[in-house]
Amino acid sequence: MINFNIAQWRAWAPGLESADDWRAWCQAPVLLASSEAAPDVSFLPAMQRRRLSRLARMAFSVGWPLAEGLQHLPLVFISRHGETPRTLEILSDLANDQPLSPTQFSLSVHNAVIGLWSILRNETSEMTALAAAGDGLEHGMLEAAALLNEGAPAVLLVISEEKPPEAYASWIDDVPFPYALGLLLTPGDEWQLELTAATVQPSTTAQWPHALNLLRTLLNEQNACQHAWKNRVWNWQRKP
Repeated sequence: MINFNIAQWRAWAPGLESADDWRAWCQAPVLLASSEAAPDVSFLPAMQRRRLSRLARMAFSVGWPLAEGLQHLPLVFISRHGETPRTLEILSDLANDQPLSPTQFSLSVHNAVIGLWSILRNETSEMTALAAAGDGLEHGMLEAAALLNEGAPAVLLVISEEKPPEAYASWIDDVPFPYALGLLLTPGDEWQLELTAATVQPSTTAQWPHALNLLRTLLNEQNACQHAWKNRVWNWQRKP
């Protein structure tokens, strides 16, 4: 069992940028139309912006405002699938006997986002990139809680998922649209997260990614939510 406070949050998806946008969506969630829209990251220099994929832009767009004014801020970055568009492009070049781009490869690896974050913010605190199946958010929370327990005054947690290319459709069905959620976590006991064993194997896929279900819990002022994955059940509880 771990305890923590959620001091601030930010989220982004195509057409959902402001807090009011998200409150409306959380009350009546709908599947968003396919879109090539990307978040505004004009706070970054133009040369650096050009290197960022949409996945990275989403992560920066929710994380940067939460980190404003904070120094020595540890980061936990979570993405189950990572840079699938870049990966597919690299694999396509290989299949077509085309030369590979070193830049594309370096930016396709799973810790590329935290590497760019460290460079652009001149941040040298602990950073972790996780890919932990369907309950990656909760594994990220465990990592963040460990950092808080070690004395960090705050930890930034960012989860970001890109809509995968059509070639991955048979294997990836848990990203209905691109999204990112950032949470600024601080020590406290406002929230409690507990892991229990599942008595029955979950048989259905959740309609929405759990990160967005957690956001719905936050914004709809609910006090609890649950996430089951394989033989694990994660219970989120907020003090009323």
